[in-house]
Amino acid sequence: MAQIIAEVSRTFNEFLLLPNRTRTDCSAATVDLRTALVRHSAGQAPAIELRSPFTSAIMQAVSTPALAIALARNGGLSFLHHNQPVQDQAAAVRQVKNFKAGFVVSDTNVRPDDSLGVLADVMRRTGHSTAAVTDDGTATGRLLGLVTSRDFHPQRHGLDGPVGERMTPLSELPHADSEITLSDANARLWDERLDCLPVLDGDGHLQHLVFRSDYADNKRFPDQLVDAAKRLRVGAGINTHDYRERVPALLEAGADVLCFDSSDGYSDWQAQALTWVKKHHPDVPVGGGNVVDGEAFTFLAEAGADFVKVGVGGGSICITRDQKGIGRGQASAVLDVAAARDAFRERTGAYVPICSDGGLVHDYHVALALAMGADFVMMGRYFARFDQAAGAKLPTRDGFVKEYWGEGSNRARNWQRYGQGGGQGLVFEEGVDGYVPYAGDLNEGLALTVAKLRTTMVSCGSTTLPEFRSTARLTLVSDQSFQESHANVTLRDAPVTAS
Repeated sequence: MAQIIAEVSRTFNEFLLLPNRTRTDCSAATVDLRTALVRHSAGQAPAIELRSPFTSAIMQAVSTPALAIALARNGGLSFLHHNQPVQDQAAAVRQVKNFKAGFVVSDTNVRPDDSLGVLADVMRRTGHSTAAVTDDGTATGRLLGLVTSRDFHPQRHGLDGPVGERMTPLSELPHADSEITLSDANARLWDERLDCLPVLDGDGHLQHLVFRSDYADNKRFPDQLVDAAKRLRVGAGINTHDYRERVPALLEAGADVLCFDSSDGYSDWQAQALTWVKKHHPDVPVGGGNVVDGEAFTFLAEAGADFVKVGVGGGSICITRDQKGIGRGQASAVLDVAAARDAFRERTGAYVPICSDGGLVHDYHVALALAMGADFVMMGRYFARFDQAAGAKLPTRDGFVKEYWGEGSNRARNWQRYGQGGGQGLVFEEGVDGYVPYAGDLNEGLALTVAKLRTTMVSCGSTTLPEFRSTARLTLVSDQSFQESHANVTLRDAPVTAS
């Protein structure tokens, strides 16, 4: 007979946090949102630590290179989706890694005899307005000059003309040799009023570019998530089908962390794939999932997962529970898996972080997930609303929306993720294709969510996420108390302005 789990499957909506005593040293400014991303020995620092506990979902509609760049600048991490050719995913990883590094490897390169039309196409593809002109059109060719979007205009200059006629030649360009430090390069940018300083080797080959804008970014985004070379960190999704070919390509491109993406991670397939990655690439962190209980967490942790994603069927775009009757309320899943993680740490001395993936409808749900034991969260709908996400921005009668579709929808064509036995397609959908309200720029939207999280932690008397997890108090919510949580007056159509 089937085993019955007596505990009710609960969602985040069924809980509230109780305030704890707020100490005088506890304020929004003193809250530290750093959190472990990957497995580490208990009591020791992890190899990779998020500066802010947010990751974006492994979805076509969400984690673009542009979003990965924006999120890493704010201390979080994106996982670029794998439902694309290996070379395309690797190119997306390179785009993020090359975007900002202090010393940047140029990804916008042309030859002097290329047409301005070719230059315009390259700039449009990379999103960058400065191109290096090298003898062979590569990032390491002999530098001949620089050309920017200010040097030509498609309506004023014939796009058939050569780049060499509009570029600033090397003889007129300030440049530096490979011995220069980043500090000295930044000093030259300001002292000589430069936007870009090329760095060349002894033979005149381009090595790096240093941009004034990167210096400003460092001041604007003090919590950027970067690697040892000061390049933005980025993750990549992988599956259990072509990982032998995909993993080496992603690592060569510079991916910092990998994550197996599956609607159900409690499988021998994923354990075997984890074992293979750990055998052939022991230094790369790789996550597993998704799971909803402690037994499944332990299975993946013992197989080598460096973090485990929690959640089945709770995503706003997911209909797995409707279609298959499989899943668990996200609050119950996080609480159960967190208990198993702590038990695993006590038994083995290894701390394997967990990620709450799905069921996060409101900003305060993030705080609840972290209080219940999640080390960080992963969100799809939340990030799909922003400019940097993949979906088109469309006007409606009530305002703008962004397209958003699930990996289990026919639009995504991600049949490998679900293993329904349908060959090159889905037998039935486990996700839908729809819209979410447009929310503007990620930098502004995430800043608001972070501000709410900080003040929530202050009200709970916590200044760090480990302290928050260990001291938070939660209470169940009745239907009446849930209704009491919302405003219960007639709201003004427009705010009152001070006279």
